[in-house]
Amino acid sequence: MTAERVNPPELSPPTGFSHAVVATGTRVVFLAGQTALDTDGKITGDTLPAQFEQALTNLLAALRAAGGTPADLARVTVYATDVAAYRTHAAGLGRTWRELASRDYPAMAVVEVVRLWDERALVELDGFAVLP
Repeated sequence: MTAERVNPPELSPPTGFSHAVVATGTRVVFLAGQTALDTDGKITGDTLPAQFEQALTNLLAALRAAGGTPADLARVTVYATDVAAYRTHAAGLGRTWRELASRDYPAMAVVEVVRLWDERALVELDGFAVLP
């Protein structure tokens, strides 16, 4: 197996990780956790819905740079600092998901965490995709 590291220029420069890894042989793409970072590495948005939209946009940018589409996502884990807030906004977050990634839903989990790497981050998404 070989692994290709993919770090698209539209995402902040990675430090100690790759935004995506393409493993050849079975074409599995492992997607690093994405928060609401802009290209300067700063968290954008002060609300969970705003940060979720940017984090998902970043996850999909890494996936596309690796040659995948949202339909290729097999698994996504959502890490939220407040699951109650996530549930409160679930309908809107679902609309955001459908607008950005369609209705081809991957297996998912939402996990509450005490905090994320960046103190201002409210949500982080990671996952993997299987490309045809």
